[in-house]
Amino acid sequence: CVSHSEPRARDGHGEEEEEEEEEEGCYQLYPGHIPTSPLQKALLAAGSAVMALYDPYRHDMVAVLGETTGCLALPNLRDKMKHHPEGYRILQERPRIRLSTLDMTRLRGLPDGTLGREYVRFLEDNKVSPDTRMPPKFVDDEELAYVIQRYREVHDMMHTLLGMPTNMLGEVVVKWFEAVQTGLPMCVLGAAFGPIHLSARKLQVLATELVPWAIRSGLNASCILNVYYEQRWEQSVESLREEIGIFPPPAIRV
Repeated sequence: CVSHSEPRARDGHGEEEEEEEEEEGCYQLYPGHIPTSPLQKALLAAGSAVMALYDPYRHDMVAVLGETTGCLALPNLRDKMKHHPEGYRILQERPRIRLSTLDMTRLRGLPDGTLGREYVRFLEDNKVSPDTRMPPKFVDDEELAYVIQRYREVHDMMHTLLGMPTNMLGEVVVKWFEAVQTGLPMCVLGAAFGPIHLSARKLQVLATELVPWAIRSGLNASCILNVYYEQRWEQSVESLREEIGIFPPPAIRV
C-alpha cells in the first residue's frame, strides 16, 4: 500500500515511525486511516453491531459497523459510480457536503419545493448538521473510503427526498430504502432490527405501508450516489424523485 496522507517530517521521530510501520506491514492510506487485520475488523464489527442495536442513535458505532462490513458492497457501489457519467465525475471531483461548502443563505432563499430549500428545512426542523458525519477510519482503500463518506453525507438528502423525519420510524424507513439501494450490511441490520424499538401501532404502519413503498422505491430507483446533489439545489424535489425513480411518499403521518 502506498500512503496518500501528508508526507512525514524527515526527522528522527518520523523515520522511527516509518520503520515501525514497515515492520508491521501497514500504511496509512489517507488522513485518519487506521489499518486493521481481518480479525480486528471482525471484532470491531461484532462490538459495534451490539452497541448499535442497543442504541441506534450511537452514530459512531453505526459508522464503524458500516466500514468493517462493507467489503463487498462498497466496491460494487464504486463500480456503479465509475460506469455512470455523473457518478464518475463525483469520484473525480470528490465534492463534500459540509457547512463549509454550503451557502446556507442562498439555499434558504430558494423557492419552496426545491431540493436546496427542502434540504435546509430538513436540517433546521430536525436540528441536525452535515458536519456530524464521521470521517472513515477502517476502510483499507482510499477511493472506497470516499464512497462511504459520500454515502454518509447524502443520507440526509435521502430523508429529504423520501420525506422522512429523523425519529425512529423515519430512520427505519430510510434504512430499508438504503439497504435495497446499497447492499450495505449496516443498512440491512438497521432495517431488520430497528423496528424492535417501535410501538405496535407504528409497526403496523411500517409493515403495511412504509416498508413496501421503501422497497419498491429502492428497487426502482437508480443509484443514489450517481446524483451530483450540489448541482441540483434549484431542481424541485418532485422532479428529482421522478428522475431517480423514487415513488411519492405515502400520505401517512410518520
